[in-house]
Amino acid sequence: MSSLPPPPYGYGPPPRRRGGPVLLPILLGLLAGWAVFTLMRRGPAGVAPAPGRLKGAAAAPRPVTARGDLASDEKATIELFQRCSPSVVYITTLARRPVNFFEMTEVAQGTGSGFVWDRQGHIVTNFHVIENSDSLVVTLADQSNWKATLVGAEPDKDLAVLRIGAPEAKLPPILVGTSHDLKVGQKVFAIGNPFGLDETLTTGIVSALGRTIESVTGRKIQDVVQTDAAINPGNSGGPLLDSAGRLIGVNTQIASPSGASAGIGFAVPVDTVNDVVPQLIAHGRVIRPRLGIEPAQAGILRQLGVSGVLVLSVRDGTGAAKAGLRGTRRDVDGSIILGDIIVGVAGKKVASYDDLVSILETKKIGDAVPVRILRDDRETTVEVTLSAAAR
Repeated sequence: MSSLPPPPYGYGPPPRRRGGPVLLPILLGLLAGWAVFTLMRRGPAGVAPAPGRLKGAAAAPRPVTARGDLASDEKATIELFQRCSPSVVYITTLARRPVNFFEMTEVAQGTGSGFVWDRQGHIVTNFHVIENSDSLVVTLADQSNWKATLVGAEPDKDLAVLRIGAPEAKLPPILVGTSHDLKVGQKVFAIGNPFGLDETLTTGIVSALGRTIESVTGRKIQDVVQTDAAINPGNSGGPLLDSAGRLIGVNTQIASPSGASAGIGFAVPVDTVNDVVPQLIAHGRVIRPRLGIEPAQAGILRQLGVSGVLVLSVRDGTGAAKAGLRGTRRDVDGSIILGDIIVGVAGKKVASYDDLVSILETKKIGDAVPVRILRDDRETTVEVTLSAAAR
């Protein structure tokens, strides 16, 4: 029978170290010291101070660093806003709602922007801002409110003119510029009331020129100014200004999948505004030169694979009637005989009614223009004297 190895080889209790009983008082002393240190760090209420706070540290404001003068472009922007913002107004549209069988009340329907056109109280805005409203309130820069009446509107250009009875001293007219000579890259400034936040300034540049957008009637608005100045719901109807503080467009639409600014905004060019607004003030409507025809629906020509404008009827006494243009009619057997198809005016191609109207808008009432037509599958040209027509 063999003997087992002695305990130092791992089969018995560990050997006793010398001095073991002395370590216990030392450990207890360290723990007591740590407890005292922790209590000293706690505040009067027993709450530990924030990390990094030094006992007795001074709590004083930091010294203010002098800013120096504003940059010249900052000064120019500030001066432009102070000078132009009094001409910008806040528009609230109201709708009538029944309270009960005997009473009606007015509730806010929407908001938008506009600007003072003249000291007679005319206010310019977008047509879509005031469309379908029962009454209108214009808030001026001094926060005074004025009931507004509709003077006239041109839905095809998304423009409208209102009038308020404010005194002349409260009506600083906006400066009017031009849009035909704008350059891509020049600075622009938009003032309006996005999301109901009045007197808001945004800045940017002219991003593109000659854009085409669709109005509320479906008609195209030509030569629109594109900008990256932030334009949001509520900016509609407000002014787009150049660096001289002149009106160069009326903010109208944005291109955005979210409905908020995505850096692509559009403004009706001021050259169009300056043509439309005086007519709305004078006549309540826009009087354009027209041929004197009633166009047929575009779908008819699409089915035939032909582009142009099919004459549905000709108005008596107009230039078209005097030039002998023919409308669409029924034969004695009931079959339809197509009228003249307009394919060109004043040397320019006409592929749609929009093309026709855009060309005529560059002419004046009384002008004689060559009109190229298809008649009985043959092309011919007649001269038509333009007459006045609404829209």
